[in-house]
Amino acid sequence: MKTAVILAVVAVALADKLAPVPLPVAILRSQQVNPDEFGAHSSDFEAENGIQFQFSGSQGATGGSNMIGSWSYLQEDGSVASVQFVADENGFQPQSDLLPVAPAFPHPIPQFVLDQIAFAEEENKRKAEEDN
Repeated sequence: MKTAVILAVVAVALADKLAPVPLPVAILRSQQVNPDEFGAHSSDFEAENGIQFQFSGSQGATGGSNMIGSWSYLQEDGSVASVQFVADENGFQPQSDLLPVAPAFPHPIPQFVLDQIAFAEEENKRKAEEDN
């Protein structure tokens, strides 16, 4: 349930980043299913300003909550920003084009790094010769 609260706060924080919208914003859809005896729960929300948030979950093997879901909102340029996620024993795992991506490997190694590696190799050789 803590995850649901955190995700709701994230949704509100993301909504704050949107262009100013005349208040009030109509809620187009809001449905919530509270945990049953097996821990199954879900929530689905949509506002007229384009914010959507939905998730479903159940009790995990270790007693925590396993969840899958997504949220989206309209950006200033009119495009839709969206995030899909899984939250389980392995942590929170978001997927989105909005998230940064590490450079492809192998990437070029900068010269200063190569110089440092060569220096370390020379030091190791020198030390090995001194020990003999």
